Amino acid sequence: MFMCKCFYRNQLNDLCPPEPEPFSLPAPIPQWPPGEGFASGKIIIGEIEVSKISKFERIWTCSLPEDKKKCITFYKPVAIPDGFRSMGHYCQLNGKPLHGYVLVVREVELPETAVVGEHVKSAALREPLDYTLVWSPDDGTEESYGSCGYFWLPDPPEGYRAMGFLVTNKPGKPELDEVRCVRADLTDTCETHNLIFNSRTNSTSLPFQVWTMRPRHRGMRGTRVSVGTFFCSSHWSNGEDLQIGCMKNLNPKLCGMPNLDQIHSLINHYGPTVFFHPDEVYLPSSVAWFFKNGALLYKTGTDVGEAIDESGSNLPGGGSNDRQFWIDIPSGDQRKNVIYGNLESAKLYVHVKPALGGTFTDIAMWVFCPFNGPATLKVGPMDIALSKIGQHVGDWEHFTLRICNFTGELCSIYFSQHSGGQWVDAYALEYIRGNKAIIYSTKNGHASFPHAGTYLQGSSKLGIGIKNDADGSEFSVDSSIQYEVVAAEYLGDGVVTEPGWLQFMREWGPKIVYNSRTELDKIINVLPVMLRYSVESIFSKIPVELSGEEGPTGPKEKNNWVGDERW
Repeated sequence: MFMCKCFYRNQLNDLCPPEPEPFSLPAPIPQWPPGEGFASGKIIIGEIEVSKISKFERIWTCSLPEDKKKCITFYKPVAIPDGFRSMGHYCQLNGKPLHGYVLVVREVELPETAVVGEHVKSAALREPLDYTLVWSPDDGTEESYGSCGYFWLPDPPEGYRAMGFLVTNKPGKPELDEVRCVRADLTDTCETHNLIFNSRTNSTSLPFQVWTMRPRHRGMRGTRVSVGTFFCSSHWSNGEDLQIGCMKNLNPKLCGMPNLDQIHSLINHYGPTVFFHPDEVYLPSSVAWFFKNGALLYKTGTDVGEAIDESGSNLPGGGSNDRQFWIDIPSGDQRKNVIYGNLESAKLYVHVKPALGGTFTDIAMWVFCPFNGPATLKVGPMDIALSKIGQHVGDWEHFTLRICNFTGELCSIYFSQHSGGQWVDAYALEYIRGNKAIIYSTKNGHASFPHAGTYLQGSSKLGIGIKNDADGSEFSVDSSIQYEVVAAEYLGDGVVTEPGWLQFMREWGPKIVYNSRTELDKIINVLPVMLRYSVESIFSKIPVELSGEEGPTGPKEKNNWVGDERW
């Protein structure tokens, strides 16, 4: 089947980075307040109980000949609790700490009073009927024996679905009892996410690719559960259905989610400190301070603004952004006082919601700044401060902590950066003390980054783009103390009272249209001819920043309030 010399090696000590060491947070995880199922190690998702395994045994490591420093290691889960079974293996690139997981499963005995359908007469979990060899570089020679990997796809019974692949370092098939397939109605489709290994090159006659996976349907109301396994293939094309899936949480109780006491404990333990740039002048404030110090509500057809109650109770609530109302700030000296914010009053506004079918908790922390300052253009070694471009009244930014509901451990933080963002694993964060991470907020624009530095919104290769400077300073907000929980819908009515201003779905700043070409043309005309086209091209890709000023909508109108983050 595979008539090519095995170019992957099992012994790669001289080629690969050292085998990853397991990652641990800087400080021990505390004992959380009592609750129903949060941090109990197991979660019931309907007919199935799942547990998270993060201890692994190495099976096989491989490296591409043309990139010997790039290695990937495949693992099988170990220390599986009695009665549970694996659904597949795990993999990750070397060169970073071991910080992944796979779920293991066992069937739950439903109470006699449970209302179930006919399908429940079939077992929720079953062994595969067989395994199909998906890929191996083994050419059948004695030299290859024990040095090659073998990738197996479980063949599920009819009406069931495989959840992951298995890897062996010998040509024999795995035992059928090693994994379980899941009844199809308890599963859903997943999608490839990051391509982490690719041998599909001109010099390789055995193409092979490995991806991480994620559920296709995600967000606060999504029931899909990520299993933690990988997808691999030698011939898969984008758009084709995957041979494996994810699970669904059909337990409406979401019993793994934290209660309100546990939420406060999580924030107190993990709440990051947000550092603003040392040259930042447009600092955050509380919403109440913003209203109290002169923010006005305007309506289409009127020229006079209405003072806003400190709680926002007189703001029109609900609906969507129909552009009939907006918030603005006063003119004159009072305007100057408002746009610079008030750091002493600033706090993080917290939205707590289920993630990945309630197996994780997302703690989204929103920060409000009364004003977003103008941008700075970087062209090679030159920094050009823009007078208007990029500025607007009102600025809502956020970052999100993702907490594992099996253990209460911080897994990663999402850093929102203008129209996108990035998840950063816990091992790659900076910590100020204990398990509290650092968030760097960029000068004027307030985007969030995990490390100090200069980040370009444009072309890093050309060194041209909108400049985002992030650094530590004496200007900071400790979100573990200065916060307010404003929403946690899964807890039910009355547990968390949402403030009136959260229901304001319109814009937190006026729309002002102006011709930005005048300022841009002045800049472009003094640049070397060879740079002019590149600068114009960069600006054309971010037209919203250039066409004028427009305040943002509030947190609840953002698509990631209900949906998943943009990643």
